Amino acid sequence: MVLKNRIKKSSYTYRWRLFISTVLLVWAIIAILVAWEYNNEKRYRSEFIRSELAAIDSRIIYAYEKNLDIPDFVKFVGQYYDNSVFDEIYVSVYDENDNLLAHIGEPLPLPHDDLDVAQEYDTPDDSRQALVRNVGKEGMFFFATASSRDGNVTVCTAMPYTFTLSRTLAGDGSLWLLTIVLTLAATVVVYFSTKLLTRNITLLRDFANRAAEGKPVGDLDKLPHDELGDISREIFRMYEQRVEAIENGKREHRIALHAVEEKARLRRQLTNNINHELKTPIGVIRGYLETVLDNPDMDDATRTHFLTRTLDNVARLCSLMNDISTITRLEEGADNIPVSDINMHDLLYAIKNDVEASNLSGGMKFSYDVPLDCHIKGNNNLLSGMLMNLVKNAAIHSHGTEMKVTLVSESQKFYVFAFYDNGNGVAPEHLPHLFERFYRVDSGRSRKVGGTGLGLPIVKNTITSLGGTLSVHNRSTGGLEFVFSLRKWV
Repeated sequence: MVLKNRIKKSSYTYRWRLFISTVLLVWAIIAILVAWEYNNEKRYRSEFIRSELAAIDSRIIYAYEKNLDIPDFVKFVGQYYDNSVFDEIYVSVYDENDNLLAHIGEPLPLPHDDLDVAQEYDTPDDSRQALVRNVGKEGMFFFATASSRDGNVTVCTAMPYTFTLSRTLAGDGSLWLLTIVLTLAATVVVYFSTKLLTRNITLLRDFANRAAEGKPVGDLDKLPHDELGDISREIFRMYEQRVEAIENGKREHRIALHAVEEKARLRRQLTNNINHELKTPIGVIRGYLETVLDNPDMDDATRTHFLTRTLDNVARLCSLMNDISTITRLEEGADNIPVSDINMHDLLYAIKNDVEASNLSGGMKFSYDVPLDCHIKGNNNLLSGMLMNLVKNAAIHSHGTEMKVTLVSESQKFYVFAFYDNGNGVAPEHLPHLFERFYRVDSGRSRKVGGTGLGLPIVKNTITSLGGTLSVHNRSTGGLEFVFSLRKWV
């Protein structure tokens, strides 16, 4: 209730502050526009009256030059302007001897030097030259003299600053009525506009307080469909994003914590597996060497057999250490692996020669079907080791007669290859575990068939580190098929 009253009080105060400041600004603008219009209208009326008065002189001079009767014409002019703003005009016509020929109203004296002149300017004309003087409110509104071209006639015209003239210059009052109506209308519009605007601000304030306190924000359809409504909806979206970000942060923290724990578990498992894998060759080596040392009278054939077995286990130990080093480097430095343009056809050609020269395939035939212009983004040493591991795995476990690498398909960014053999394959329950470290398919996970148990994990990490994917399945015609993708060099 206290917060609600505070919101109402704040909104009420802001509403009147906004109303007063806005209406004063509107009134000031209206006043400026009215003053500007009034001055323009007054200036226009003044110029119109002056031009009309100046035209009287020109008409009288024109009548003289056309040999019209001057007194009759002047009388006509006086009658023409009866009951108008020019009703009190003074006109006097003199001849060349300064004799008064005709006049309207009181006779005007000819111009003299001590006339109180506020402003004067010359108006050139083909038939006359006129001097116009404006002497302000305390004197004449208009005083002018005009002479014919032969100088025989001089016309003096004057217009006193009368009440009728001042009202004419001020206008007919419609401007002030319009000003009052416009001011009242603007005041009403500002009043209701500020009322509506502060209502929206109140809604926005209430919505913001609810969102900040984590309370239900209410029905968003009540918010206005204007800028303030858009702001409110944006705050709501920010509020939802904030809540979602907090939940995501907690979830990511749990995932990261789980990943850290899983990584630690895998390291412990790897350490235990490495220790277990190292014990066997080291124990065998120690046993053979101790046997040779404890039996100096051993025959040469037996000693040679023991030393050969020792050398085999040393080679196995070296192979295991190399594989451990490789898989560690792939896991910890995947982002730092240098890549270059590798021609897959040339790489497979070199591997085929190495396999045949070293008999690494164990009597199985190795072949490939890859186009000549097949460029991938990779690392030559890693890809060579990966393919050699697939060859050794097939040679040891497949019991088939041939193995082959083919290009299966390609997309805009990837080539998809397949490595398969025509051997026995593996039981379906073993397929999900083939890429686990030290996993062995043979019963009892014995080491009779050889290998370090890290070949396929190295293959998996190599493909992943180069941005590709790897999967394995049993072929319908027999044997295993590894399908892997590698990025194109573009």
